[in-house]
Amino acid sequence: MTESIPFFQGIINLLAEFKDLLLIATWQTLYITFISTFLAYLLGVPLGIWVVVTAPNSIAPNRTVNEILGGIINIGRSIPFIILLVAVLPFTRWIVGTTIGPTATIVPLTIAATPFVARIIEQSLVEVDSGLIEMGEAMGATSWQIIFKVLLPESLPSIIRGVSITIINLIGYSAMAGAVGGGGLGDLAIRYGYYRYQSDVMIVTIILLVIIVELIQLIGNYSAKRIDKRNIR
Repeated sequence: MTESIPFFQGIINLLAEFKDLLLIATWQTLYITFISTFLAYLLGVPLGIWVVVTAPNSIAPNRTVNEILGGIINIGRSIPFIILLVAVLPFTRWIVGTTIGPTATIVPLTIAATPFVARIIEQSLVEVDSGLIEMGEAMGATSWQIIFKVLLPESLPSIIRGVSITIINLIGYSAMAGAVGGGGLGDLAIRYGYYRYQSDVMIVTIILLVIIVELIQLIGNYSAKRIDKRNIR
Protein backbone atom coordinates (compact mmCIF):
# COMPACT_ATOMS: atom_id res chain seq x y z
CA MET A 1 0.00 0.00 0.00
CA THR A 2 2.77 2.41 0.91
CA GLU A 3 4.55 1.63 -2.38
CA SER A 4 1.50 2.72 -4.35
CA ILE A 5 1.41 6.16 -2.70
CA PRO A 6 4.56 7.49 -4.45
CA PHE A 7 3.20 6.14 -7.75
CA PHE A 8 -0.12 7.98 -7.46
CA GLN A 9 1.67 11.06 -6.18
CA GLY A 10 3.89 10.92 -9.25
CA ILE A 11 0.82 10.71 -11.50
CA ILE A 12 -0.75 13.71 -9.76
CA ASN A 13 2.46 15.70 -10.16
CA LEU A 14 2.64 14.69 -13.80
CA LEU A 15 -0.94 15.83 -14.43
CA ALA A 16 -0.13 19.17 -12.86
CA GLU A 17 3.04 19.57 -14.93
CA PHE A 18 1.62 18.42 -18.27
CA LYS A 19 -1.98 19.56 -17.77
CA ASP A 20 -2.03 21.94 -20.72
CA LEU A 21 -0.28 19.52 -23.06
CA LEU A 22 -2.61 16.68 -22.06
CA LEU A 23 -5.71 18.82 -22.58
CA ILE A 24 -4.51 19.93 -26.01
CA ALA A 25 -3.54 16.38 -27.01
CA THR A 26 -6.89 14.99 -25.82
CA TRP A 27 -8.77 17.66 -27.75
CA GLN A 28 -6.71 16.94 -30.86
CA THR A 29 -7.45 13.21 -30.58
CA LEU A 30 -11.19 13.84 -30.28
CA TYR A 31 -11.10 16.39 -33.13
CA ILE A 32 -9.22 14.02 -35.43
CA THR A 33 -11.39 11.04 -34.56
CA PHE A 34 -14.84 12.59 -34.79
CA ILE A 35 -14.20 14.60 -37.97
CA SER A 36 -12.69 11.53 -39.65
CA THR A 37 -15.63 9.40 -38.54
CA PHE A 38 -18.13 11.94 -39.90
CA LEU A 39 -16.37 12.13 -43.27
CA ALA A 40 -15.94 8.35 -43.44
CA TYR A 41 -19.67 7.83 -42.88
CA LEU A 42 -20.47 10.54 -45.40
CA LEU A 43 -18.58 8.49 -47.99
CA GLY A 44 -19.01 4.98 -46.61
CA VAL A 45 -22.78 4.90 -46.08
CA PRO A 46 -23.68 5.45 -49.77
CA LEU A 47 -20.96 2.99 -50.76
CA GLY A 48 -22.28 0.33 -48.39
CA ILE A 49 -25.87 0.87 -49.50
CA TRP A 50 -24.84 0.63 -53.15
CA VAL A 51 -23.06 -2.67 -52.51
CA VAL A 52 -26.18 -4.13 -50.88
CA VAL A 53 -28.77 -2.98 -53.42
CA THR A 54 -26.66 -4.16 -56.40
CA ALA A 55 -26.05 -7.61 -54.94
CA PRO A 56 -27.67 -10.65 -56.62
CA ASN A 57 -31.34 -11.10 -55.63
CA SER A 58 -31.39 -7.59 -54.13
CA ILE A 59 -33.71 -4.73 -55.09
CA ALA A 60 -31.47 -3.46 -57.93
CA PRO A 61 -29.07 -6.28 -58.85
CA ASN A 62 -26.06 -5.36 -60.97
CA ARG A 63 -23.25 -7.88 -60.84
CA THR A 64 -20.64 -5.69 -62.56
CA VAL A 65 -21.17 -2.70 -60.29
CA ASN A 66 -21.34 -4.93 -57.22
CA GLU A 67 -18.05 -6.66 -58.00
CA ILE A 68 -16.27 -3.36 -58.76
CA LEU A 69 -17.47 -1.79 -55.51
CA GLY A 70 -16.61 -4.92 -53.53
CA GLY A 71 -13.12 -4.93 -55.04
CA ILE A 72 -12.55 -1.27 -54.17
CA ILE A 73 -13.64 -1.88 -50.58
CA ASN A 74 -11.45 -4.97 -50.23
CA ILE A 75 -8.40 -3.15 -51.59
CA GLY A 76 -8.98 -0.24 -49.21
CA ARG A 77 -9.29 -2.53 -46.22
CA SER A 78 -6.22 -4.59 -47.11
CA ILE A 79 -3.72 -1.71 -46.93
CA PRO A 80 -2.10 -1.35 -43.47
CA PHE A 81 -2.75 2.12 -42.09
CA ILE A 82 0.89 3.02 -41.52
CA ILE A 83 1.60 2.31 -45.23
CA LEU A 84 -1.49 4.22 -46.32
CA LEU A 85 -0.45 7.12 -44.11
CA VAL A 86 2.80 7.48 -46.03
CA ALA A 87 1.39 6.63 -49.45
CA VAL A 88 -1.19 9.44 -49.42
CA LEU A 89 1.20 12.15 -48.22
CA PRO A 90 1.12 13.97 -51.60
CA PHE A 91 -2.67 13.84 -51.63
CA THR A 92 -2.79 15.05 -48.03
CA ARG A 93 -0.51 17.98 -48.87
CA TRP A 94 -2.72 18.82 -51.87
CA ILE A 95 -5.90 18.76 -49.75
CA VAL A 96 -4.82 20.62 -46.60
CA GLY A 97 -1.45 22.14 -47.59
CA THR A 98 0.61 20.19 -45.06
CA THR A 99 1.41 16.62 -44.05
CA ILE A 100 1.78 17.13 -40.30
CA GLY A 101 -0.64 18.12 -37.58
CA PRO A 102 -4.16 17.02 -36.60
CA THR A 103 -5.93 18.35 -39.71
CA ALA A 104 -3.52 16.55 -42.03
CA THR A 105 -4.15 13.30 -40.15
CA ILE A 106 -7.86 13.49 -40.97
CA VAL A 107 -7.18 12.78 -44.66
CA PRO A 108 -5.56 9.31 -44.34
CA LEU A 109 -7.88 8.42 -41.46
CA THR A 110 -10.93 9.15 -43.61
CA ILE A 111 -9.51 7.14 -46.51
CA ALA A 112 -8.73 4.21 -44.21
CA ALA A 113 -12.11 4.28 -42.46
CA THR A 114 -14.36 4.65 -45.52
CA PRO A 115 -14.13 1.01 -46.73
CA PHE A 116 -14.43 -0.17 -43.15
CA VAL A 117 -17.62 1.85 -42.73
CA ALA A 118 -18.94 0.53 -46.05
CA ARG A 119 -18.59 -3.04 -44.81
CA ILE A 120 -20.26 -2.18 -41.51
CA ILE A 121 -23.20 -0.63 -43.37
CA GLU A 122 -23.37 -3.61 -45.71
CA GLN A 123 -23.41 -6.08 -42.81
CA SER A 124 -26.05 -4.05 -40.97
CA LEU A 125 -28.34 -3.88 -44.01
CA VAL A 126 -28.10 -7.56 -44.98
CA GLU A 127 -29.25 -8.49 -41.46
CA VAL A 128 -32.64 -6.85 -42.09
CA ASP A 129 -35.45 -9.40 -42.40
CA SER A 130 -36.01 -10.08 -46.09
CA GLY A 131 -39.73 -10.38 -45.39
CA LEU A 132 -39.90 -6.65 -44.68
CA ILE A 133 -38.28 -5.91 -48.03
CA GLU A 134 -40.68 -8.23 -49.83
CA MET A 135 -43.59 -6.57 -48.06
CA GLY A 136 -42.39 -3.16 -49.24
CA GLU A 137 -42.05 -4.39 -52.82
CA ALA A 138 -45.52 -5.94 -52.67
CA MET A 139 -46.92 -2.58 -51.59
CA GLY A 140 -45.34 -0.91 -54.61
CA ALA A 141 -42.50 0.86 -52.81
CA THR A 142 -39.66 2.14 -54.96
CA SER A 143 -36.04 1.17 -54.38
CA TRP A 144 -35.36 4.51 -52.67
CA GLN A 145 -38.37 4.05 -50.39
CA ILE A 146 -37.23 0.56 -49.42
CA ILE A 147 -33.76 1.91 -48.63
CA PHE A 148 -34.86 4.90 -46.54
CA LYS A 149 -38.06 3.50 -45.00
CA VAL A 150 -37.16 -0.15 -44.48
CA LEU A 151 -33.44 -0.95 -44.67
CA LEU A 152 -31.94 2.03 -42.84
CA PRO A 153 -34.55 2.35 -40.05
CA GLU A 154 -34.50 -1.38 -39.32
CA SER A 155 -30.71 -1.55 -39.27
CA LEU A 156 -30.19 1.64 -37.24
CA PRO A 157 -29.25 -0.07 -33.92
CA SER A 158 -26.58 -2.11 -35.70
CA ILE A 159 -25.34 0.98 -37.53
CA ILE A 160 -24.99 2.89 -34.26
CA ARG A 161 -22.96 0.06 -32.77
CA GLY A 162 -20.84 0.22 -35.89
CA VAL A 163 -20.25 3.93 -35.32
CA SER A 164 -18.78 3.25 -31.89
CA ILE A 165 -16.55 0.52 -33.34
CA THR A 166 -15.37 2.90 -36.07
CA ILE A 167 -14.58 5.67 -33.58
CA ILE A 168 -12.61 3.29 -31.38
CA ASN A 169 -10.62 1.99 -34.35
CA LEU A 170 -9.86 5.53 -35.46
CA ILE A 171 -8.64 6.43 -31.99
CA GLY A 172 -6.07 3.66 -32.37
CA TYR A 173 -5.16 4.86 -35.86
CA SER A 174 -4.83 8.46 -34.65
CA ALA A 175 -2.42 7.32 -31.96
CA MET A 176 -0.41 5.56 -34.67
CA ALA A 177 -0.39 8.74 -36.75
CA GLY A 178 1.18 10.51 -33.79
CA ALA A 179 4.41 8.68 -34.61
CA VAL A 180 4.76 10.87 -37.72
CA GLY A 181 3.67 14.17 -36.22
CA GLY A 182 -0.07 13.69 -36.48
CA GLY A 183 -0.80 15.31 -33.12
CA GLY A 184 -3.03 13.99 -30.36
CA LEU A 185 -2.26 11.68 -27.47
CA GLY A 186 -0.22 9.37 -29.67
CA ASP A 187 2.09 12.21 -30.61
CA LEU A 188 2.46 13.19 -26.95
CA ALA A 189 3.24 9.61 -25.95
CA ILE A 190 5.89 9.29 -28.66
CA ARG A 191 7.59 12.66 -28.01
CA TYR A 192 7.72 12.39 -24.23
CA GLY A 193 7.12 8.76 -23.36
CA TYR A 194 9.43 7.27 -25.98
CA TYR A 195 11.99 9.83 -27.14
CA ARG A 196 12.48 11.37 -23.68
CA TYR A 197 12.09 8.11 -21.76
CA GLN A 198 9.28 9.49 -19.57
CA SER A 199 7.32 6.31 -19.05
CA ASP A 200 4.88 8.05 -16.71
CA VAL A 201 3.71 10.22 -19.62
CA MET A 202 3.14 7.05 -21.64
CA ILE A 203 1.10 5.54 -18.81
CA VAL A 204 -1.11 8.63 -18.48
CA THR A 205 -1.80 8.78 -22.21
CA ILE A 206 -2.73 5.11 -22.21
CA ILE A 207 -5.11 5.69 -19.27
CA LEU A 208 -6.73 8.62 -21.10
CA LEU A 209 -7.15 6.57 -24.28
CA VAL A 210 -8.72 3.70 -22.33
CA ILE A 211 -11.15 6.09 -20.62
CA ILE A 212 -12.15 7.65 -23.95
CA VAL A 213 -12.69 4.24 -25.55
CA GLU A 214 -14.77 2.97 -22.64
CA LEU A 215 -16.99 6.08 -22.68
CA ILE A 216 -17.57 5.81 -26.42
CA GLN A 217 -18.42 2.12 -26.13
CA LEU A 218 -20.85 2.76 -23.29
CA ILE A 219 -22.56 5.60 -25.17
CA GLY A 220 -22.79 3.50 -28.33
CA ASN A 221 -24.29 0.50 -26.54
CA TYR A 222 -26.76 2.66 -24.63
CA SER A 223 -27.89 4.53 -27.74
CA ALA A 224 -28.34 1.32 -29.73
CA LYS A 225 -30.44 -0.26 -26.96
CA ARG A 226 -32.60 2.85 -26.66
CA ILE A 227 -33.67 2.75 -30.30
CA ASP A 228 -33.78 -1.00 -30.75
CA LYS A 229 -37.44 -1.94 -31.17
CA ARG A 230 -36.74 -5.44 -29.92
CA ASN A 231 -35.95 -3.99 -26.48
CA ILE A 232 -39.31 -2.22 -26.25
CA ARG A 233 -41.96 -4.13 -24.36
